[in-house]
Amino acid sequence: MDWNQFDLNPKVIAALKKADIKSVKEILNLSGADLQRLMKLSSADIQCLLKTVSLTLRRDSMLTALQLYQDKDHLTSQHQKLSLGCSVLDNLLKGGIPLVGITELAGESSAGKTQISLQLCLCVQYPYKYGGLESGAVYICTEDVFPSKRLQQLIEQQHRLRTDVPAEIVRKIRFGNSIFVEHAADLEAFHKCITKRISLLLARGMVRLVVIDSIAALFRCEFGVSDSVTKAQYLQTFGAQLHSLSTRFRTPIMCVNQVFTMAVTGNELIILYRSMDKRVCPSLGITWANQLLMRLMVSRIPQPVQSSGVASHPTGNVRTLQVVFAPHLPPSFCYYTVKLEGVKGIK
Repeated sequence: MDWNQFDLNPKVIAALKKADIKSVKEILNLSGADLQRLMKLSSADIQCLLKTVSLTLRRDSMLTALQLYQDKDHLTSQHQKLSLGCSVLDNLLKGGIPLVGITELAGESSAGKTQISLQLCLCVQYPYKYGGLESGAVYICTEDVFPSKRLQQLIEQQHRLRTDVPAEIVRKIRFGNSIFVEHAADLEAFHKCITKRISLLLARGMVRLVVIDSIAALFRCEFGVSDSVTKAQYLQTFGAQLHSLSTRFRTPIMCVNQVFTMAVTGNELIILYRSMDKRVCPSLGITWANQLLMRLMVSRIPQPVQSSGVASHPTGNVRTLQVVFAPHLPPSFCYYTVKLEGVKGIK
């Protein structure tokens, strides 16, 4: 460590070298009294040293709650969102997906989870002005083959979906060149993926969105009923790693999750959600739920309900997008359909 690069008194630098302290980590691992004894300096000099090395480790200055509230330029992650490419869906989420934190998208098969995820991979590439982050996306497949044919359809139809964006801007974006596909069939492969390859792409600024489709598939065959403690430890570890990536690179993490049907007897305290006239619960339990910033649920509305309640849409089945919980949103929902050009909300 070259101590001369720090704004320190020459006397302190000389004492550091004499005490053979070679890194900031060594300094912060020692108490003030230990540093005084090793370096033979005054308490004031030691406090100055600790303050200086601590400041070098802090990337950004702290913000108070008042500063966040008064952030009129929306420069913090608290305000910035990633658009879903549809004004109705963005209105439901007050702008889109938060940049920092894990967002879960749960629902039954064919409810539209993958469609929304693919649409996000395209939306992230738009300029900031149009709700994007001007970067690419990583799509991690854990069970099915990546839907490249559907992605190509969405790319070709972007001019129809994003009518809010000038046509010349849409034409300039090479959508297919900025989506990186990874396959992780087991926990070991997934761990290597998020700790090595994805962190490298994020560090180079090549991506600003991570999609995992799906998180539940990694745990379906790995653990039995008796392995609940080990399973919870893995969930906590992966949750912490994903949070670290999201926080360091201000990157939204979208985790697709599956649901299962449950029958409740008596007064069991289990949170269930209605989907296609069935009661369902997202997989992975409360350990995983505690890792999430926001949980969204998608479901298809059965035809009888559509005809009596919500009018049938000419393009196909009507679906719902529901906010189950989020620190900045009330529980709410909206209707949407999946068209050739993508996911569109119904006003």
